[in-house]
Amino acid sequence: MIEPRIKEKVWDASIEERLLEIWKEEGLYRFTIDESRKPFVIDTPPPYPSGRPWHIGAAAHYAQIDMIARTARMMGYNVYFPIGIDRNGLPVEIYTERVKKVSMRSVGRERFLELCKNALDELEHEMVAIMRRLGLSADLTNYYRTDSEEYRALTQATFIDLWHRGLVYEATRPNNYCPDCGTTIADAEVVYKDMPSKLAYIRFRVEDGSSNSNSNSNKDGGDGEIVIATTRPELLCSCRAVIVNPDDGRYKHLYGKTAVVPIYNTMVKITPHPSANMDFGSGAVMICSYGDHTDVQLFRELGLQEVIALDSNGLMTSNAGKYAGMKVKDARDAIIDDLDKMGLIVKVENIMHRTPVCERSNTPIEIIPMKEFYIKQLQFVNELKDIASKMIFHPEMHRQILLNWLNSIAIDWPISRRRFYATEVPIWYCKKCGKPNLPEKGRYYRPWKEKPPFSKCSYCDGREFVGEERTFDTWMDSSISPLFISKYASDERFFNYTYPATLRPQAKDIVRTWLHYTILRCYQLTGKAPFERAWIMGYGLDEKGERMSKSKGNVIDPYPVISKYGADTFRFWSASEVNLGYDFRCSEQRIAGMQKFLTKLWNMARFISSFPRVEISKSLQASDRWILAELSLLIERCMQGYREFNFFVPANAVREFVWNIFAPHYIEMVKARAYGQGFSKDEQDAACYTLHECLSTILLLLAPITPFITDHLWRALYSSRSIHLERFPEARWEKEMSRYTDAIVEFNSMVWNAKKSSGKSLRDQIAISIPDELKEFSKDLKAMHNIVT
Repeated sequence: MIEPRIKEKVWDASIEERLLEIWKEEGLYRFTIDESRKPFVIDTPPPYPSGRPWHIGAAAHYAQIDMIARTARMMGYNVYFPIGIDRNGLPVEIYTERVKKVSMRSVGRERFLELCKNALDELEHEMVAIMRRLGLSADLTNYYRTDSEEYRALTQATFIDLWHRGLVYEATRPNNYCPDCGTTIADAEVVYKDMPSKLAYIRFRVEDGSSNSNSNSNKDGGDGEIVIATTRPELLCSCRAVIVNPDDGRYKHLYGKTAVVPIYNTMVKITPHPSANMDFGSGAVMICSYGDHTDVQLFRELGLQEVIALDSNGLMTSNAGKYAGMKVKDARDAIIDDLDKMGLIVKVENIMHRTPVCERSNTPIEIIPMKEFYIKQLQFVNELKDIASKMIFHPEMHRQILLNWLNSIAIDWPISRRRFYATEVPIWYCKKCGKPNLPEKGRYYRPWKEKPPFSKCSYCDGREFVGEERTFDTWMDSSISPLFISKYASDERFFNYTYPATLRPQAKDIVRTWLHYTILRCYQLTGKAPFERAWIMGYGLDEKGERMSKSKGNVIDPYPVISKYGADTFRFWSASEVNLGYDFRCSEQRIAGMQKFLTKLWNMARFISSFPRVEISKSLQASDRWILAELSLLIERCMQGYREFNFFVPANAVREFVWNIFAPHYIEMVKARAYGQGFSKDEQDAACYTLHECLSTILLLLAPITPFITDHLWRALYSSRSIHLERFPEARWEKEMSRYTDAIVEFNSMVWNAKKSSGKSLRDQIAISIPDELKEFSKDLKAMHNIVT
């Protein structure tokens, strides 16, 4: 018996740790400019360390991003795979307040910033450890942070650029406001959820100056009253109109008449308008400042005068009268109770209502007028649509998410926030004339803390200034990632080589934020799209099919799973389980099941390592030519998936080939020949050549997906250098012989079943005829099954 060159009997995942050190020592993934090679630049999403653990769906996402990098290298590209950590914005503030048991505004700005930084450092360490253990082929010793002075200086520089180009302005407008976060949020940060709510049917008296004006009729829709159903009775004080649908015949006789708002006795017009949904509630709608975005639009369209019912703390204002100072829910309950006592409540229904909430805090938003800075985006929508139509999407179906968002944009982007842990708006205001003064680009500024880098106002002779205290929306930082990684405005040669990026990988839930804002900002600054391709992954779901999230508590910490089963097992699960763009279920049991394939691969490689690798044989047998035909088909299938960066295709194609064709049929057919039992030396060499040709090709095809086991086997059997410096194999064998696959599988299965049914072992002799169509395989089949004639 020949001793295998692979000595270890099983694949030990601890080998992965040794390989990580080897790759680091070799500088295997170091990037340098090489003008002779085409760059492949990945605008890697900087993960957000907003709380532990980093869930298993996110780890699967980053494992696949690494597969993109490894795929591109094996296609011959010069791959630039930067890694960053996103350390700005609301999530880290919320996490810090929860973990440190503090309130942002109660501990002081400086102290709170320090607490946030410490919390981020702890979470970041865990996140980088997971990325390293997954085998990400990036330079994890030189990752960037979005809260670094260098990064924030670039964010501020781009703002200053856009300011001088006239693309930034300040205005007081109704804005989405999260009472819990204490700041304005953009439309893209608002999500809609069905939440339990009360739908109150309220009687409004109708007056028209006629004898009916004092009618006490209780008939719905009669001249004496109109019944309005609302989920926001606390906004009665800000009601400035009542609308009914023009197609709703119940209310045509009320057009132009006046409704009297209960409790406040203000007089508002009843107006026909198509925005009224006659199938919801009573069909009559009160327009308030501001219950929702329809209110905002109608206030502008109808020229209504706003009355502010809520302040920036989410409390009722003095305009609410006796309810001033109450929280929204308390005011709502109190007003319903008072209206009921007044006999003005027809009924109250408990319903599930589609409610706009802050995607960060999960709190229902309010709409209140706020003075904020805006970046112009409305005038760029057509150009952005053109970019979106030309960009390559993987998969194509997710292009529509971006197009739908672009078609829905109704306002410019509010970019200022009233938070602390974020990049500061770089403005100082002259105390004399009040006008904004901006510094020169170049360094990171903190106007709330620092004196201005100038001594005189650029508009007057004022010499005293007040620093801006607001910060930027976190997407202002994240949206310049392609510029930062390409060293925009700091290294012209590097920028020209690496920009635009080749590909932006990201999850589908941030298409309308990160993808959109990046395209907008980079186009405004460079006149170019920031990348050629967008690669969009679905959501990680739990075993019940619910989306994984930290707030639900249904996340799985990836690090223990990876430590237990190994990174390659995890990565192979990710590739074989996740069809690109679709949601996927996460389960430790399914991950554990993937170990069977790696065990199969290891055992197969160990067996083949018993035989010498020989030069191409001139005496290839029919069995060899058949499996090499199947190998060519496998290469074509895998490369189709790799070109789309859809790793579901190669992972399952290789598994199918190994498990159902190569191992059970070909290896068993040529075992005797490989050992030289009853075969010539040329026939034996042909078997050895083909076994190694198939194994080395399988390793190359799996290398981007399972980089550890493939590199270990490659170095042990085929080369002193890493498999990750190799190119993908080409389909160079004639595929005609694949026509025999079904007949071979069917015949072998028939023989195995015949032996089993007669109580024979697989080694026992059997008298059976080989079909005529398989005659040229006879010698191998006879040896395989111990067939006697």
